Amino acid sequence: MPKTITKDHTLDSVHSNVLLQKKFFHSGQTKPIEFRVKMLENLANLIRSNEEQICEALKLDLNKSKTEAYVTEIGFLLEEIRFTLKNINKWMKPEKVKTAKTHIGSKGYKIAEPYGVTLIIAPWNYPFQLQLAPLIGAIAAGNTAILKPSELTPHTSSLLAKVISEVFDPAFIAVMEGGVETTSHLLEQPFDYIFFTGSVPVGKIVMQKAANRLIPVTLELGGKSPCIVDETADIGLAAKRIAFGKWTNSGQTCIAPDYLYIHKNIQNKFIEELKKVVVDFYGQNPIENEEYPKIVNQRHFNRVRGYLNDGEILFGGQISEEKHKINPTLIKPRDMSVPVMTDEIFGPILPIIEYEHIQDVIDFVTSRPKPLALYIFTTNEKIESVVTNSISFGGGCVNDTLMHIATPYLPFGGVGESGIGSYHGESSFVAFSHYKSVLKQTNRFDLRFRYPNAKNSLKIIKRFMK
Repeated sequence: MPKTITKDHTLDSVHSNVLLQKKFFHSGQTKPIEFRVKMLENLANLIRSNEEQICEALKLDLNKSKTEAYVTEIGFLLEEIRFTLKNINKWMKPEKVKTAKTHIGSKGYKIAEPYGVTLIIAPWNYPFQLQLAPLIGAIAAGNTAILKPSELTPHTSSLLAKVISEVFDPAFIAVMEGGVETTSHLLEQPFDYIFFTGSVPVGKIVMQKAANRLIPVTLELGGKSPCIVDETADIGLAAKRIAFGKWTNSGQTCIAPDYLYIHKNIQNKFIEELKKVVVDFYGQNPIENEEYPKIVNQRHFNRVRGYLNDGEILFGGQISEEKHKINPTLIKPRDMSVPVMTDEIFGPILPIIEYEHIQDVIDFVTSRPKPLALYIFTTNEKIESVVTNSISFGGGCVNDTLMHIATPYLPFGGVGESGIGSYHGESSFVAFSHYKSVLKQTNRFDLRFRYPNAKNSLKIIKRFMK
């Protein structure tokens, strides 16, 4: 049954919430490690104790199966919290730095301090995970946070508001539901940091608003992420891993392969293998599979369906308007200027393009905005090196898809139009921390040559600084 999102907050209520958190932050309660650890443990317990409700909300909003919901949202967060709790003590310690020759007798170190009151705006495609993953970093770094879930996934939004309010003081963490009006009011507030995940157009608005107050931002955006399969690839394995990456969440993943370049010598064989994998994963007619996710709403369903007109359908293409589902589809684009080759698809349609020379692929990708992800399937180390060193992208995999996002040891983020900044693991702590530099000078002696009345000062300075 469709759920109506909570009405928008007024400007006054938004401002009051921000002021409440400003007061709480300045009390200093968020800074001790004991508080941060306790709040992270509370967050983990919240997730564990509400697992069934989370799965139910994700099923209603996106038709996600329990397995997909656990792997991509619940388990992902629990692993991130576990990793953070294991390392937070090390991350918080002041970091000593080397002493320059010109600073003999002094000691230098960096101290990670929280920014303060943060705003975390989440998208609808992974509405639980992408709301709380940045929050882990915000808590670990000692900040407070106002969470803005997506109004396009109202069941998950409502659940977030409920469970967060039951566990956390709103002066520390608060959820503000609503639509564009609530977001607009939030972007007028004097936050100390803004973390946004979503589309490029909205990301530009967020950055413009932040610039008015010189608020630092992390922008996790998207774009068209290429996938390349060269003639040395393991065809069976590549087909499975590409299908996994493309059709998880029905393609509504910012790092899903957005188009597929296949070497001409293996193109036909690979396409046939990919078709078999789709049937093996989802059955002969995936739209009838209850565990195959749906497109989030009518507007996005209409948008994705429109791409079916941009070329020759090689496989799939069936739709169910009633269920908001589109079968996994392979399409040969009419040319490289049609919408399916210029827009971020964010759906279960995969354009197939033949290539002969890898440089042609490199030239095409580098002529477009820098992608959030890139995937290359090859056993040729020279090809691997040429591709990864020639193309700028946020992150990616060799002989896999999506999995680079799942390790806390790798930062995740975009470059250029695909984003600014990164997070996950220690990178999340870094994202929500300002590193202030401190130089502790000795009083045991003084280097007189630095003063303007010293004799031969220039001669001595040149000896040190050359």
